[in-house]
Amino acid sequence: MQVKNIEEARSYIRAKTNKPAEIGLILGSGLGSLADEIENAVRLDYADIPHFPVSTVHGHKGQLVIGELEGANVVAMQGRFHFYEGYSMESLVFPVRVMKSLGVNTLIVTNACGSLKASMPPGSLMLIEDHINFTGDNPLIGPNEDTIGPRFPDMSEAYDRRLMDVAEEVATGMELSLFRGVYTAVSGPYYCSKAELHMIRGFGSDAIGMSTVPEVIAASHAGLRVLGISCITDLAVPETLGGIHHEEVIRVAGLTRPRFEKLVKGILQRLH
Repeated sequence: MQVKNIEEARSYIRAKTNKPAEIGLILGSGLGSLADEIENAVRLDYADIPHFPVSTVHGHKGQLVIGELEGANVVAMQGRFHFYEGYSMESLVFPVRVMKSLGVNTLIVTNACGSLKASMPPGSLMLIEDHINFTGDNPLIGPNEDTIGPRFPDMSEAYDRRLMDVAEEVATGMELSLFRGVYTAVSGPYYCSKAELHMIRGFGSDAIGMSTVPEVIAASHAGLRVLGISCITDLAVPETLGGIHHEEVIRVAGLTRPRFEKLVKGILQRLH
């Protein structure tokens, strides 16, 4: 059924545009404005694409944008979906699989998240070098579609080392500070308790959020190269935690956005 649904979504998109798509972008909370800069763009509402979920979270516009950015052929998700919205894992990763069917071979996935380290404050940018899946589920459970990917994919190198090196080279050339770290995904929608944050940090995590990992699992399963970039919007350090609010997350993401966009554009220039 998933393969049939992917083909129906791909056919709808291809009926609207034959623009090539090589690099996929998933733009997280407060970061979606980068898709507004895509040139010669075709913009499709998620609600109009067969089998696509619809984003329900403030800060996620809900469009698939296909065109050119910094000379690269891109397809961008201007807003994503989350497990806590009630979608199945299969639905969450459906757009990634559609991107692959459109010709995407590289995925740049972004998010807004909390830092578990006082030394990585709000406003920082972090390359995701590995992840911990604490959502309690994953998109590969159930019958495997061999045409999409193998039954037992290896997640030990889900994030492409060469892409991380490129990102760091670009950041250095732009004099942008860039951290590397481990990202943990939880189901949400609440911000974690102090005891939970202590536990997750003790497992070796540097940042925590409610997205990204399901999409990366599906992308890796499908053979895509993945680069993950987190925008640190709040401190989730349990010793000093004083309350986190979504409005503040969006505000800090907006303040960080110029540096984030500068970095992603520089990376795209190097990849095409």
